[in-house]
Amino acid sequence: MTSHFFLLSGPVTSERLSWFEESLKFYIIQIYPESLMYRTTTKSPVFTFFLTGDALVSLEDPETQQIWSMILPLRSVRIICDRKELDLRGISIEHLMMKNPNQLIDQNALAANNQPSFWNDVVTQVRQNRPPLPPDSIGWLQIESPYMHRSAWYGLQFLFSALESRFSVELYAYLDGIHMGHTGQSPTESENIGRGLEDLCDQAGKQGLTCQILACSRCATARGYSTWDDGKGVIISTCTIKPFKIRDMNAMIDRFECSQIIISENAGSIQFPGKGSAPSFDRAEQTSTAPPITILITKSPYSTEHAQGAIAFAATCAHQGILTRVVFLEDGIYALTGNQNFCPDSVAFNIQDLINAVAGNENLHLFALTPSFQKRGVTKNKNLNAVMDIGYPGLGKILFYLPGNVQADHQRVLIF
Repeated sequence: MTSHFFLLSGPVTSERLSWFEESLKFYIIQIYPESLMYRTTTKSPVFTFFLTGDALVSLEDPETQQIWSMILPLRSVRIICDRKELDLRGISIEHLMMKNPNQLIDQNALAANNQPSFWNDVVTQVRQNRPPLPPDSIGWLQIESPYMHRSAWYGLQFLFSALESRFSVELYAYLDGIHMGHTGQSPTESENIGRGLEDLCDQAGKQGLTCQILACSRCATARGYSTWDDGKGVIISTCTIKPFKIRDMNAMIDRFECSQIIISENAGSIQFPGKGSAPSFDRAEQTSTAPPITILITKSPYSTEHAQGAIAFAATCAHQGILTRVVFLEDGIYALTGNQNFCPDSVAFNIQDLINAVAGNENLHLFALTPSFQKRGVTKNKNLNAVMDIGYPGLGKILFYLPGNVQADHQRVLIF
């Protein structure tokens, strides 16, 4: 069974659901058309959406609920909800469940402590997608700060569930995710994230598993964490907990060259079909076994570090030989509009100059989703020739077709 899944914890807009819907239709029509004619069997492909946090609101909001009502009748789609988060938010999904009782799941399987665990369901999906070759590892990329955002706690719960399933665990702290490792955390009204990371490493050691926590040195330096570099790539900080290792970003990307499943607070894992399937319209510079990465930039530039950070992350991946596709969509397309200029004495990056600077890498391919421009009534800067315009079929090819020169069983999708 070819199984794909997405984890969504942030707000899900009608625009986001629309391109999900169009991508699913592309897959079914172009790759699995027999699902339109026959009853789904256990061997048929399944798209699983794991919803927690603010993403659950989309099941109740009238505008997005209407789109879910069009997605769920697709026989290969199912949604697994975080029951605890539904109860926390007082969200009712009865209307959708009455119409789709077998595809919308609001109860979670029991974990080892005999309590329902949404994150155990996510890890079970990962286990199904991996070959039975223990020991194996599993990774989480954190880009948001703790306490201000719930995603840091989600990441911890995911990794604890992974340990329970005998995975070694890895955490990659990037952008504001750096703050997960600050020493001296002592919240009074929420879970202690720093202590949770220490407990994670302690439990891994007791089980004979590994726990690796890597933090990007560039992001750490920008936020005042780095105090001394020993000249050998080890950066020492007096304000991080012991398990937190600040390293050059390349050390983090080394882990992305391996085959383990890596997700984030809003991410996906797409399984490629076996050999002989139609290749995508792009290819890696050289033959590679590293899972390709597709980064979806959805936020506007300058107001946050998301767009710039995503491009820097993508460029580093590509530099280390990983085929990396960047797709600008939703508000991310504002990085491509107009002639953007900083004043001459500014130290900040012009996003468009940054795009042109990294575009020469053969393993980095840049795309822009034209429906996002049309929705906003704007056009792309004509000087950005390296960014290819694509429609929904193009997005479908990027997501579901195996790129040329790539020998991997899955690709990672990260939503910035």
